[in-house]
Amino acid sequence: MPMEAVDLYSQMEVQGIEPDAISFASVLPACGDLLALLLGRQIHRYVERKKLRLNLLLENALIDMYAKCGSLAEGRTVFDDMKFKDVVSWTSMISAYGMSGKGCDAVALFSKMKNLGLCPDSIAFVSVLSACSHSGLLEEGQYNFKLMAEQYTIIPRIEHFACLVDLLGRAGQIEEAYIVTRQMPIEPNKRVSGALLGACRVYCNMDIGLIAVDRLFQLAPKQSGYYVLLSNIYAKASRWDDVTTVRSIIKRKGLKKVPGTSNVEINDRVYTFLVGHQSHTQSKEIYKELDVLVGKMKEAGYNPKIDWALHDVEEEDKEYHLAVHSEKLAIVFAILNTKPGTPIIVTKNLRICSDCHIAAKLISKITDLYIIIRDTNRFHHFENGICSCGDYW
Repeated sequence: MPMEAVDLYSQMEVQGIEPDAISFASVLPACGDLLALLLGRQIHRYVERKKLRLNLLLENALIDMYAKCGSLAEGRTVFDDMKFKDVVSWTSMISAYGMSGKGCDAVALFSKMKNLGLCPDSIAFVSVLSACSHSGLLEEGQYNFKLMAEQYTIIPRIEHFACLVDLLGRAGQIEEAYIVTRQMPIEPNKRVSGALLGACRVYCNMDIGLIAVDRLFQLAPKQSGYYVLLSNIYAKASRWDDVTTVRSIIKRKGLKKVPGTSNVEINDRVYTFLVGHQSHTQSKEIYKELDVLVGKMKEAGYNPKIDWALHDVEEEDKEYHLAVHSEKLAIVFAILNTKPGTPIIVTKNLRICSDCHIAAKLISKITDLYIIIRDTNRFHHFENGICSCGDYW
């Protein structure tokens, strides 16, 4: 409940109660969850002014906050200035690099930690394996998975297998990923089968995708997201009858799809946008500016990825559905309400779609803005028409 945590912290300030190191260490994770970077920076300045550093818990919380907000440089500054670092400190920084697509930096930092004599724990291995997965470092990921058991005698847990399946799946090795799920010494959970299903969606592997989704229906029969993923696979294959069948199942079971939302922080306040959001006081201005941007994007070669609209409707309706995705609305709102050149940071509760990814790249180039989008999996840093993920996510 990050919003409530930040609100309580604000009430402390209003009532004149001076926060201490524990207060800050408690609210900083909430700042990270909300991408409230401005508030996080204010807390950091206060910590420095009150000379509260040399507190391992607080310094680790600062690194984690900057990591979650996608500000690698500031997180690394805190990390480098620490007099003493524990495994949590190193793991937080490794995770930060991994989430931003800098897998090579994450692997290098992991190696440095080992060379300094620190023994990585199971969570550190999760971080480096995840970093390898997000950056397509297949060999490095497989090496570290073996290293974990062979050198450090850490028995792989379900999260390690989930990373391995994700690593193989993202690299297009669907068969190998499926074999891992069959040979695991523990039963695959939702995360493992979900990683396999996600890879099947990307590479349109219908056969293994159906096996994965069948497993997920057994594990989480009331979770609509897996039905939506199956619907996506059918839609990309233009199997609209099957899409309709899946939707009727969702309706019959009374399952509700999680709505796509995007948050953006402007002047210490977090604003939330839904798909097709029209209740905002600036809706007219937002949609007007969005139309202008879409026109410029099309001049630059933008072609809406209508397969992500996932509806068996007219092409024009598909384009409109994509145009009003929540992250596009949040970006335009930020453009209208910040000074020219101000970096834009958006957090999304679902995985960013391919169309919004392309749009964000073009908008960063057209407007000459630095845009960061954090979805459920990772960070995307957009600058001059290029994303930090290298279009691998």
